[in-house]
Amino acid sequence: MSFWVYILRCSDGSYYTGHTDDLERRIAQHQSGTIAGYTHDRRPVELVFSETFPDRIDALEREHQIKDWSRKKKEALIRGDWKAVSDAARSRPRVSTSLDPGSNRTEAEVAQPLLRTNGIMTDTSPLPPVIVLVRPQLGENIGKAARAMLNFGLTEMRLVSPRDGWPNPDAGPAAAGADFILDKAQVYETLADAVADCAHVYATTVRKRGVTKPVVTPEEAAQEIHAAQGRCAYVFGPERSGLETEDVALARKILTVPINPEFGSLNLAQAVILCAYEWSKQANLAQPTVTELGEPAPQEELEGMILQLNTLLEKVGYFFPPDRAPATKLTLRNLLTKPGWNHLEVRTLRGVLSHLNRPRER
Repeated sequence: MSFWVYILRCSDGSYYTGHTDDLERRIAQHQSGTIAGYTHDRRPVELVFSETFPDRIDALEREHQIKDWSRKKKEALIRGDWKAVSDAARSRPRVSTSLDPGSNRTEAEVAQPLLRTNGIMTDTSPLPPVIVLVRPQLGENIGKAARAMLNFGLTEMRLVSPRDGWPNPDAGPAAAGADFILDKAQVYETLADAVADCAHVYATTVRKRGVTKPVVTPEEAAQEIHAAQGRCAYVFGPERSGLETEDVALARKILTVPINPEFGSLNLAQAVILCAYEWSKQANLAQPTVTELGEPAPQEELEGMILQLNTLLEKVGYFFPPDRAPATKLTLRNLLTKPGWNHLEVRTLRGVLSHLNRPRER
């Protein structure tokens, strides 16, 4: 499967950068205005650059790289002027003057990529929720949380006073390819600072900890987030003790799951994946490829296979005693008709039976 990073030139002269696994369909959606967002009111749009990648992660990283480029550097890339691109890369970093939605954004907006829908970039409102890890203890768990996030389309992580500081060398290997989430993770001293721009904050905890607040499940929280106005955040506590009462008090609601009362401790990444999965169910993420199993073989082919097998078994005296032969043949028929063999499978098995009847000399 291939993935494309592309640049569109909009009618107002600005540029839009995105990625997709179906370039032709994606560009048609931009041109027709079926996607609400940046390009909708800037049509007509024109595809001026595309680049192919074998892996989605590589495409995502390239997309984020290009979005942060200046207008001049983007135009050099569009022209194929690699010397100008190289010269721009060596020049002093500066704020882009481009109107590309990946440039001239606030820090919070830059860290929040757009929602992936069926493998393509789709501008949506509201933005996907952020994942806030409060006083996480192990870098490995932070990396695993990043991996869990990317599995289900979430890419913005915020860290509150990580115990071992940040960056943490143990996080990268555990992220298993979700390193760009770690690279863009923002660090805050307090939870209040981390969620200052969020209108909907969900504190994940098994216990209410003496705080009276509405309690929701991950499914209910996901439904609210998809309908919400303003930024939303899932907040997770440190591995050993979870969120403190003061942390929960900052949230609007408590998020919890039905769990074994005798063993209610979840691994940090497990807790993250529960919430991310429920959110993703309404995000239309790409589903695994469905493999066609083939149509069932017609009854005539099955009858031929059964007759062939019965003939071979009669030759070797399998149906003994003779009075049990009808019952044994009926059992074999039920066995062979139950799986719903397709045409190729029937032919393959008949080839095996033919070979057993006339073995080749080696």
